[in-house]
Amino acid sequence: MSVEQLEGPETGRGAGPDEVLLDFPLSRRGDVLPEECAWLREKAPVAKVRTLTGDPAWLVSSYALAKQVLEDERFSLKDTANAGVPRQYALTIPPEVVNNMGNINSAGLRNAVMKALNPRQKGLRDRLRAIAGSLLDAIVAEGAPADLRAGFADPFSAALHCQVLGVPYEDRRRLMSGLDVAFMTAREPFADSALNWYKDVGYFVEQLKVQLALPTEERTGLLGTFAELKEADPESAHLTDDMFATVAVSLFGAGAVSTSAFLVLAVLALLQRPELIGYLRAHPERMGKAVDELLRWNLSVGDGLPRIAMADVRVGDVLVKEGELVLVLLEGANFDPEAFENPDELDLERESANAHLAFGAGRHFCPASALGRAHAEIALEVLVERLPGLRLAVPAENLVWRTGFIKRLPERLPVAW
Repeated sequence: MSVEQLEGPETGRGAGPDEVLLDFPLSRRGDVLPEECAWLREKAPVAKVRTLTGDPAWLVSSYALAKQVLEDERFSLKDTANAGVPRQYALTIPPEVVNNMGNINSAGLRNAVMKALNPRQKGLRDRLRAIAGSLLDAIVAEGAPADLRAGFADPFSAALHCQVLGVPYEDRRRLMSGLDVAFMTAREPFADSALNWYKDVGYFVEQLKVQLALPTEERTGLLGTFAELKEADPESAHLTDDMFATVAVSLFGAGAVSTSAFLVLAVLALLQRPELIGYLRAHPERMGKAVDELLRWNLSVGDGLPRIAMADVRVGDVLVKEGELVLVLLEGANFDPEAFENPDELDLERESANAHLAFGAGRHFCPASALGRAHAEIALEVLVERLPGLRLAVPAENLVWRTGFIKRLPERLPVAW
């Protein structure tokens, strides 16, 4: 729906707060900010929308109100999986998995998981740098043009999570293929989404058994830690292999799909501004700040961050009622001129008092944020160092954007150098 349609007689100015303004999600392109964002922030920062399932929801598009919703514990992520609540799309993973970190905490596994997600693990950065280099070696050997998503972003993201979890890197393709189904955004549930999920749970159960069969000093990753807990910690006796495997599947899925999508869109943003690739090559010490700005700029989360109101809560001028669905529009909040000066400029030297919301906020702030930053920094450092002439090999408007997926993502990212 265009801005002109938003301002038309059916849904325009003067519409009541309970009137549906537009269908959601917005555009599936991840390289162009949806034109509705500025209009929504200015005219309807808490707007009634219709989701993919046909349910009503409140779309929150300003930075201040988005932060309010994400930090207020009366807005629940866990309860978005309850039966009978309004949804942004059908569940394609088991309901209990939605509150993954809550389940990890209640099972007493938080320390083990946070240790596994620590980017300062001995040798991790060197290992990732070596993998990034070998992936680029293969791309260069094959010759241009090459698909940077299939040849670099996806396998590099899979490599990180295979290392963190303690599973063979050689299994990355079968694990990544499962994500194409697990993170579909379908209008209605479909039976084989459960088959897909439990296939991967079964894989991680087998990998846990592999770790249990190894001598203690040879165990690796989070599954190695879980193996030690199974053997040595009587307090973990209530935890089954399936529970350990479910944690691993959840971490791999959420982590690999998010880091790969971010990396693809970050590279695309740089390819459309070649001078920034030169800047990063000349100023490697700025990479950390640059990644933060690219995170603010990133449009990969195309369906909003969902919460269910657990009480009546006023958000801006709207009283959100208990049981209603609220969606936080990240591309609204992260491009809000009230929070970020010149937000439509990709400024790799940006110094902002306000933190972007790419990792969420409040109780559900992403526990792997430091690991995600390290992943992106290493990937971009190696890319700009090895391929300073990197360029998009097709017109940007010819990229094919995936539909029906939790992330905005091009099917391929053809590049030359």
